Amino acid sequence: MPISQKKESDLSRRMAALGIHEADIKEHFVRSGGKGGQNVNKVSTCVVLKHLPTGVEVKCQKERSQALNRFLARRILVEKLERVVFGAQSAAEQLIWKIRKQKRRRSKKAKEKVLDQKHRQSEKKQLRKRVNTVPS
Repeated sequence: MPISQKKESDLSRRMAALGIHEADIKEHFVRSGGKGGQNVNKVSTCVVLKHLPTGVEVKCQKERSQALNRFLARRILVEKLERVVFGAQSAAEQLIWKIRKQKRRRSKKAKEKVLDQKHRQSEKKQLRKRVNTVPS
């Protein structure tokens, strides 16, 4: 399955923004392991990239295709270098921070506030109920 032009151009734009050049990347191929059958066992589909200026190394063997693994490995390399360069401003770091914030326990005051709002809402709903009119 070939990679779309849009994805390739997006990746090359991200690489240029970080100052990553193809000459700075050392690439070699090794045999993958795991699922994929004879293709994986005979063909070197696993891609190993090393960014020489920073020493960041990436290994990708997600797909059976070497070309697709080359693209994915470059994308992973860019994401790693973005984390190093931009730190807390990188998209990956912001996503991690957002998940941590969601999983964090609420403070006692925040819990009380939420419960108070729920109580008020239930009182509103109680007022909406029909009144039973029993003839006397």
